[in-house]
Amino acid sequence: MPATLPPLDYAYNALEPYIDEATMKIHHTKHHQTYVDKFNAAVLNTPLDKKDVDDLLKDLDKVPENIRGAVRNHGGGHSNHRLFWKIIAPRAGGAPVGRLGEQINKTFGSYEKFKETFTAAALGQFGSGWAWLVTSRGKLEIVTTPNQDSPLSQGKTPLMGLDVWEHAYYLKYQNKRAEYIAAFWNIVNWKEAEKRLR
Repeated sequence: MPATLPPLDYAYNALEPYIDEATMKIHHTKHHQTYVDKFNAAVLNTPLDKKDVDDLLKDLDKVPENIRGAVRNHGGGHSNHRLFWKIIAPRAGGAPVGRLGEQINKTFGSYEKFKETFTAAALGQFGSGWAWLVTSRGKLEIVTTPNQDSPLSQGKTPLMGLDVWEHAYYLKYQNKRAEYIAAFWNIVNWKEAEKRLR
């Protein structure tokens, strides 16, 4: 079954003033749609066209070499954005509670220290890529990936991710990635991250 562009759970302007309507519309309908289309084209008429993209990313070595790059890049772009739209939400933000909040405090010392470490990782990602909060062997980690690489390909489970490609923020923030990252904390959907942890 071909991959499809998932609808958003909110309107394109719902994340204002943190992410502007124009960016959300272009990011979702143009960038993400392109990843979906190119991923589908790569796996069309192969045994892989019935599999979910996340399953393919978890075992890229089993993807035929002639389409592995397309699955990694465009499949990764689809998977990463599918998570990203869920992990941001209107009327969100604040500190995580429940099991995830407890694990963040235990692993990083406090929510504020976690935020500092995650922000530094996102700022330090050279060029295009992502910053992630993941679980790996039962422990929380902050990792970055270049381009549209997925933590799934490293055996890690993403709980929350921040897109630091310029297309995610350039219309509003231009080259001020730090301002975009600071705004992100106001729209993090910790309930979704907690659900992924469970």
